[in-house]
Amino acid sequence: MTDNIVLRGDQVLLVKRSQRLIEGGKWALVGGFVERDETLLEGAAREILEETGYRVDDLTLLRIIDRPDRLGEDRQNISFVHFCTAVEKVGLADDESDEQRWFQLSDLPAASELAFDHFESLELFRAYRREPFGLPLYGRPGR
Repeated sequence: MTDNIVLRGDQVLLVKRSQRLIEGGKWALVGGFVERDETLLEGAAREILEETGYRVDDLTLLRIIDRPDRLGEDRQNISFVHFCTAVEKVGLADDESDEQRWFQLSDLPAASELAFDHFESLELFRAYRREPFGLPLYGRPGR
């Protein structure tokens, strides 16, 4: 699985998950499952394009999450969290989200409004922007 922090300057693109999905109605990072016969980066770029209509560049691995107790998950998913730059809008969003919106990194929705552990990943990314550290991180921050 790939979760992606899609950036445009000091803004991050979040999607509001469709009500029919787990954690429906909450804001989330753009992401999904890697398909058979595609690389992790190909899967990340495809998921971003499908869910938002944006092409991206500079996909960089921020962290790997393999906790069996991930918040909001109904099964164990290993997530590769990337950050990247939105290059151009070339399509429409699919039906997995009801809305997409650019948020200032300094003015994100509350943790309770974000799906899964996405708030934790966004906080980690904001810390990285303030003072870069070695990437990628494995597991929980601070461990």
